[in-house]
Amino acid sequence: MINFKNIKEKYDDFNKTWWGETISTVVFVVVMVIIIRFFIGEIRWIPSGSMHPTLIEGDRIVVERFSRFFTIPKRGDIMVFYPPATKLSRKPIPLISRLTGILCKDVAYIKRVVGLPGDKIEIKFENNGAAYVYINDKKYNEDYIKSIYEYPLCAPKNIQKGLLSDDRVMKCGPFKLGKDEFFMMGDNRGNSQDSRYWGVLKKDRFIGRAVFLFWPVDRIKVLHRLKNTI
Repeated sequence: MINFKNIKEKYDDFNKTWWGETISTVVFVVVMVIIIRFFIGEIRWIPSGSMHPTLIEGDRIVVERFSRFFTIPKRGDIMVFYPPATKLSRKPIPLISRLTGILCKDVAYIKRVVGLPGDKIEIKFENNGAAYVYINDKKYNEDYIKSIYEYPLCAPKNIQKGLLSDDRVMKCGPFKLGKDEFFMMGDNRGNSQDSRYWGVLKKDRFIGRAVFLFWPVDRIKVLHRLKNTI
């Protein structure tokens, strides 16, 4: 029979030593960091220009993570996620590193949700060189992108299917999104590795939603979901 009183006494004696107190403190801090990062939110910095002009290199943002437990991302949300090319190890050390953010080597992206499950997405060019996203055959009006004239050229439609696995070539679709599939695009359409290159994103790849830019101070702003029309 387990003597819980004896176990508690030994734990109390261990906890009174300096190394016991140190170990208990470290364990407590690690557990709290995991709880906060996994269930509440985290701070991230922007390393590239793929979200210009909304976010620029060096911006610090707050990413909330709790909403993903009871809702799916909405069109216009700026989301942090693991792209399909990032292989997520389930081994203890990489998993703890990912949960705490300490020495984490898993590559994460930040892009905007453009296509939702069930949507048909296509990029079309006009005679003047401007390009627009069409959702379910209707033009999607976006006032936040860097330029409608800076889209790279698409691979020809007749060979796009053979290039779906090649993330070096931009595909313009049409893409038909299945259940739990999203189409992600950077606001800097001329310099963004996104769903045009590597395809749709599964729901389970999302980390959280960017909600607030807090640094530098002259760029402080709330990152609202933009109300755009189709």
